[in-house]
Amino acid sequence: MTSNAKAPEATGRTAPDLSASFKAYDVRGIVGQTIDATIVEAVGAAFVDVLGLGGQRVLVGGDMRPSSPDFIDAFAKGAAARGADVETLGLISTDELYYACGALDAAGATFTASHNPAQYNGIKMAKAGAQPVSSETGLKEIQAAAEAYLAAGSVAAVEQPGTVGTRDVLADYAAYLRRLVDLSAIRPLKVVVDAGNGMAGMTTPAVLGDQLLPGLPLDIVPLYFELDGTFPNHPANPLEPENLRDLQKAVVEHGADIGLAFDGDADRCFVIDEKGEPVSPSAITALVARREIARAKASGESEPVVIHNLITSRAVPELVQHDGGRPVRTRVGHSFIKAVMAEEGAVFGGEHSAHYYFRDFWNADTGMLAAMHVLAALGGQDAPLSELGAEYEPYVSSGEINSEIDDKAAAVARVREEYEGDDVAIDELDGTTFSAADGTWWFNLRPSNTEPFLRFNGEARDRETLESLRDTVLAIVRA
Repeated sequence: MTSNAKAPEATGRTAPDLSASFKAYDVRGIVGQTIDATIVEAVGAAFVDVLGLGGQRVLVGGDMRPSSPDFIDAFAKGAAARGADVETLGLISTDELYYACGALDAAGATFTASHNPAQYNGIKMAKAGAQPVSSETGLKEIQAAAEAYLAAGSVAAVEQPGTVGTRDVLADYAAYLRRLVDLSAIRPLKVVVDAGNGMAGMTTPAVLGDQLLPGLPLDIVPLYFELDGTFPNHPANPLEPENLRDLQKAVVEHGADIGLAFDGDADRCFVIDEKGEPVSPSAITALVARREIARAKASGESEPVVIHNLITSRAVPELVQHDGGRPVRTRVGHSFIKAVMAEEGAVFGGEHSAHYYFRDFWNADTGMLAAMHVLAALGGQDAPLSELGAEYEPYVSSGEINSEIDDKAAAVARVREEYEGDDVAIDELDGTTFSAADGTWWFNLRPSNTEPFLRFNGEARDRETLESLRDTVLAIVRA
């Protein structure tokens, strides 16, 4: 523990094992089974103890899932019992939490299971300044301390417990984003937004509409803005193509310029062009990178750094270098991205999964800010999004293809034996990446840590090369 708080003493009860819900980057479980109010109260207390937050402000909010209000109250109760002064934020998106932790310089937590089905809920935690809490930065210790409280039977209050109050951060969050990207002078755009009954149904009107701030030249067509954690229309997971179909259809029917789809907690954003076709997250990464590099250079930076994970298109580092920036390649996963963002002082970072990170947002990810950059780029010129996006997608990508394999290491070894040679570079930054020396193709094989899957991602200069590469590699993997 990093504080002087006394750990709870066991009473002879068998300590519960919370490892089913404590993951590498957050907590996520099935309500009533692996996460409930008693567990959450213990986690709130452990959060304060492990991070040494007694006497300090702690923020807690949650998404629209039915269990979130009770969990907010339980976390606040546990945190206050251990001496923290808690401010409950009510309904928030995950990037609202990061905003609040950054702007208020306070640690916090939000209840969400992101894109998982309705029976799930979980906790994303951050230190002051929106620094992530992961298994490497306190999450394991929080799990152990919470298990000890549960074994003891209750959370013991300190001599001077903290207070519990409320705070609304939506207006300040919206105003902050508006200061980062000025949309007031763009050409008028018709924008269909699919909130998936998630938190973007609340944040979109606040940031892009005229609910709290002056109106923008945006005609917003709402899809599924009603906050409903049972997800009655479709899962709030835009990474799955079937969950984009309603948005694609609506964009075409309304003659819209662009479509935006957010996941349940609104920290990811996917983009659809005016033809109803998806614009890849790699293309969005490149587009936003170009804007952020130009802005950083205008303020005097000589070589702004942009982070990209190894699954993003090779077009991203090529464009960053072309525009005078320095690309830095990293592993997949937000804790890695955020750590490298901080180490490098990077202006921006992007992932193939549509997580976008900004230095001006405390190195945290925000789908809404990325969407605003895309709107600014589209509205600042006359071409349709399909043409604008094509500039950033010179290669053909496979997307992620999973193979269910018992011996994943043996499968990778077979592929390595086939491709190893002077004309292929191989690295193991994250999984195994094979790259043709002439730049015509690359592919990556990454084993899942939690499922019996080996994940293939590949890219080539033309579709014929990609399809041949894909079929050859998958045949070896699945042999």
